[in-house]
Amino acid sequence: MFLLDQTIDASKLIQLMLSPAVMISACGLLLLGANNKYSSVVNRIRLINDEKRRLVMKTSEREFTPEENLRLESTARQLKHLRIRAKLVRNSVLSYTTAAALFVLSSLLIGAALFQGLVGLHYLSTAAFLAGMVMVFAGVVFGVLESRKGFNIVELEIDAED
Repeated sequence: MFLLDQTIDASKLIQLMLSPAVMISACGLLLLGANNKYSSVVNRIRLINDEKRRLVMKTSEREFTPEENLRLESTARQLKHLRIRAKLVRNSVLSYTTAAALFVLSSLLIGAALFQGLVGLHYLSTAAFLAGMVMVFAGVVFGVLESRKGFNIVELEIDAED
């Protein structure tokens, strides 16, 4: 890092405080993609629920045909998997949001350490930055799991049509 008794000019201070900004920007981009995916999954859940509701209302006066019964079972399976997928995307969004907050905290702690001259704050700022990196990694892991689950749902849809 740097020694506290060393004189730091304003440009160095700004550079040190803004270095986590790169990660804040990265988290913003990851959040944008995850939020779009979350909206897509929620809309898909609503569409399948609506289809299921219409199918049940349509057949309330008579027996289900084999095709309708198959489609009803398919929608139930898809909804089960979509719930898991929505939770994974939600976890990804929460991880990225937490990471961005930790990077902002890291930046604030760097500034406070320089103005207050407290060595302990340097350790806290480093810990906050590393915790932010762990949260970014967690968000990526949730994103990978969600992508795999999304493909499984596509396979369910394809299998239902066969």
